[in-house]
Amino acid sequence: MSVRSARLLAVSLAAVLAVSGCATAVSSPTESPVASASSSIPLAQLDLLADPLSYVGPSTAVLVDAAVETITPNAEQTLPATVTSHDLDGDSSVTVTSTERILGIDMSGSIAATIFGLGFGDSVVGRDVSTTFPSAVDLPVVTTGGHSINSESIIALRPTVVITDGTIGPIDVILQLRDAGIPVVFVDTEPSTAGVGELARQVSAALGAPEAGETLAQHLTDEIDAKVAEIAEIAPADGSKLRMLFLYLRGSAGVYYLFGSESGADELILALGGIDVAGEIGWEGMKPMTDEAMIAANPDLILVMTDGLESAGGIDELLVTKPAIGLTTAGQNRRFVDMADGEILSFGPRTPAVFDALARAVYAPEG
Repeated sequence: MSVRSARLLAVSLAAVLAVSGCATAVSSPTESPVASASSSIPLAQLDLLADPLSYVGPSTAVLVDAAVETITPNAEQTLPATVTSHDLDGDSSVTVTSTERILGIDMSGSIAATIFGLGFGDSVVGRDVSTTFPSAVDLPVVTTGGHSINSESIIALRPTVVITDGTIGPIDVILQLRDAGIPVVFVDTEPSTAGVGELARQVSAALGAPEAGETLAQHLTDEIDAKVAEIAEIAPADGSKLRMLFLYLRGSAGVYYLFGSESGADELILALGGIDVAGEIGWEGMKPMTDEAMIAANPDLILVMTDGLESAGGIDELLVTKPAIGLTTAGQNRRFVDMADGEILSFGPRTPAVFDALARAVYAPEG
């Protein structure tokens, strides 16, 4: 599957969520997960599980510090900047003349986080529902019904540039912003560890600060590589690796999706030292869960978004609603690891911290 195809799948999922009106969780889990160990302790020094395969019960991955670090606080700019916009129907040329009022929107909050990491946070005028880190949380939200936008709410913010990736829409509404005279730049990167650096480069180019983007890209690449290596030291060896699956839930709307290859979930699982069982059964992109697929995958551990789990009524209700999940090893052991919706798949400046928090929840849930 190409990157562009993956983006189209994400757009389709966003449309389903918007129509379903599933932005808000409606209930609480019936069982309180264990929070992950403090990130002040190196992974190797944690009270690690002797046998992660035999652990019973849920856990929660928590970022001790959810802030986005600014790596290039005094980035040099050259404007106007003419860049290639990777529109869904083909590349186009867009010229950005001002970055005084920036809006970065996507399904995972990664673009906004990257803008803040580049040092342009003070110029950001709004946010999507997935952008939840502290320095952005008080900004006006431009998404409704989950990941749907309307042009009027954005135009009212008077942005001088909008940066997006096509995973939020409807796309026709995004393109209406161009008709209103607002430069709209589409970035096109994989939801992956490699894509983190490329996202920094493309976003910085749109802001007229390519050198800052290169600096941020290298910094994040080094941090990610170091964290993945650290996790590999505590993860079980081949033969004892956890079989993991990412399940996207919006129970109040009846939305249950398995995330497979090129969705970002596969990269997340590999970074955690697990086996991506969705990819193992040939699951590509994001597709509605079927009982057959869930049973065939038979994960040892299921990754979920916190609000998603709550919207399904917690683990007890989820296993009643979807009994096929209860037939898996993960279901029988109630082995769910949840993390905040705006964090778990946000490939961007917080990726090293996300990997760290998840590793703690997986391998040291009682640390």
